[in-house]
Amino acid sequence: MFKVLITDPIAPEGVEILKEAGFQVDERPEWKGEKLIENIKGYHALIVRSATKVTADVIAAADTLKVIGRAGVGLDNIDLKAAKEHGIEVFNTPGATAISVAELALGFILSCARWIPIADRSIRAGKWEKKRFKGIEVYGKTLGILGIGRIGTELAKRASALGMEVIAYDPFVEKHEIARMVSFDDVLSRADFISLHLPLTEDTYHMISDKEFEKMKDGAVIINAARGGVVDENALVKALRSGKLRCAALDVYEHEPPPEDSPLREIENLVLTPHIGAQTIEGQRRSGVEIATKIRDFLTK
Repeated sequence: MFKVLITDPIAPEGVEILKEAGFQVDERPEWKGEKLIENIKGYHALIVRSATKVTADVIAAADTLKVIGRAGVGLDNIDLKAAKEHGIEVFNTPGATAISVAELALGFILSCARWIPIADRSIRAGKWEKKRFKGIEVYGKTLGILGIGRIGTELAKRASALGMEVIAYDPFVEKHEIARMVSFDDVLSRADFISLHLPLTEDTYHMISDKEFEKMKDGAVIINAARGGVVDENALVKALRSGKLRCAALDVYEHEPPPEDSPLREIENLVLTPHIGAQTIEGQRRSGVEIATKIRDFLTK
């Protein structure tokens, strides 16, 4: 009998798929770090989301592990080099939560355009600052997307429907059905709103920093619902404080959660959410079902 360990919660429908296949399924969200290393022996499959860090030490301790499944997009919490060295297959679900993340990015665009979070806080503080919160329409504005894969494409569809011009830069895409492909510098200089949908790699680490902010339009808006570290947070703070940027929105951070003394927490024209891009009922259901199906099919092939 195959044994499957799940250390980050997935949709019940996904768990049921594995049980119906005759697998022993153990859900142990408390097994992280050393605890996971101590208990990984004997399992044939490991399913995680973003909270569990599948390090080289975890992989080395896994004597029977055949496959690791990430119910989500990014794989930066899994040591892919160690997995390959041990002959362990790694799967993810890159398309399952694309709509969820794209809709959050769209929500960020509207939040920054109309000052929705700040106006909400103002009302709750007993104020009535109608004249202060003069917004802008997104209609007719230019959205620049950095990384036009599944999520970027879903955002492009929605932005286009709102009357936005969509341009994009992606080193792996020459032509796109919605976005007009331009250079990286063109996105920076021409876009009113910039949304990042890139993995975190050596090449993308701090790809948006002081130099890049300087190239942007005065009053631009930047959104990162991709991976922390793609945006240099210190440079972002400077750009917001100086007025270079109208607003920014982050769902991801270099350190999660941000430290209590992080300047990010002090800036009013910065919208912050706790890495909830994929956190929808529909997205998590699709993700759980998809990763469970991939694990089942791999172990029974």
